[in-house]
Amino acid sequence: MAHWSPVTGDGGWKRLQAVAISASTAEGLVLAALPLLAVSITTDPRHVSWVNVAGQSPWLLFSLFAGVLIDRVRRTTVLAWAFAVEVAAALVLAVLGTAHLLSLPLLMLAAFALTSAQVLGDGASGALVPEVVPPDRLTAANTRLQLIDRGLVQFVVPPFTGWLVAFAAGLPAWLACVAALLALLLVRGIPSAPVTPSRAHPLRDVGEGLRYLVRTPLLRAITITVALGSFAASAGNAMLVLYATEVLRIGPVGYGALLTCLAAGWILSSFVVHRIVARLGYSWSMRIAQTFAAGTSLLIAVLPPWPAAVGAVLVVMTAATLVWNVCSQSSRQRFTPRALLGRVLTSHRALAWGLTPLGSLAGGLIAAHWSLRGVWFAGAAVHGIGAVLVWWTLSPAAFREAGRTEVSPGAVKP
Repeated sequence: MAHWSPVTGDGGWKRLQAVAISASTAEGLVLAALPLLAVSITTDPRHVSWVNVAGQSPWLLFSLFAGVLIDRVRRTTVLAWAFAVEVAAALVLAVLGTAHLLSLPLLMLAAFALTSAQVLGDGASGALVPEVVPPDRLTAANTRLQLIDRGLVQFVVPPFTGWLVAFAAGLPAWLACVAALLALLLVRGIPSAPVTPSRAHPLRDVGEGLRYLVRTPLLRAITITVALGSFAASAGNAMLVLYATEVLRIGPVGYGALLTCLAAGWILSSFVVHRIVARLGYSWSMRIAQTFAAGTSLLIAVLPPWPAAVGAVLVVMTAATLVWNVCSQSSRQRFTPRALLGRVLTSHRALAWGLTPLGSLAGGLIAAHWSLRGVWFAGAAVHGIGAVLVWWTLSPAAFREAGRTEVSPGAVKP
């Protein structure tokens, strides 16, 4: 029988999990509703992709300076600010949706505001994890948080959101507002170490975090690979709703079922990811996961329009993605000094996720000028380049070398 890998820690870790559940519920409701609301306004792939572009651009625009804020201000305070923005964004979307005043620019604005809050919230929560769990349990803790963010919560939220949108356009946003407000209240109970005030210019602090990330070979290779994967995944995600409705011929509830398949992969993988990493080590786990990313994208491009088969491929795709994400996040937490952790985490997001708006835009252009299947062909090619890079750079020897200068206690199996 599958069971969880234990994670030790005090009440702060339990409270952080509760915050993650509430925050992910809010984000999941809005993010699942936005593409459905967009296609109710327009079915032009380019226009639909604009919502994704607006929703992904804060990762490029704000990530670097968000890291400076996370390293200068108590991290629970930064989380509270992020959830306050989410409450406001969800409230505006709820009111306008209920009044039937939604438009494409308004959806783009809501996506931009929500993701701006995510930039702060994800960076602050990632920097908090090493403060509330022991170093040797980072893999298990990150698995749990990844599961909460993309698995258990979104296993329920996507199909539920499809029904909610069909019932009332503003209803998902109202529920998201309540969930974000709950996260805001819960975060006040998490202990967080004080930060050392810095008088340095923010640009100097940004440069310090970027230099550490770029000059550390292991972290640099991971960031480049994630950038390629984010570009490909963003293109596919931006067009998934049209792929579901026009290629697979399924409606909003069917689209929600596909999102549930994505979440199911996270859930199934979460029971074994800690064992996989412990048995294979980070190097081989990440190599195999990236190879699966390329292979599953190619399968979606060539499969007949069978929803069940596509759903099964999506399960495998996200199962492999969880393995990669846990290894990636744990590597940054282990090999980065605490004083730099916020900047390194958000610098990674800026460099790695900064291509996601271009990916969304490229997905719309490829679908409009080639085909919806062409989006997945292109994604498979980009993931393939990432797989070559991973097999070349993320060797067991690379992890052994990084382990010699590991910042946190504990060892990483190469």
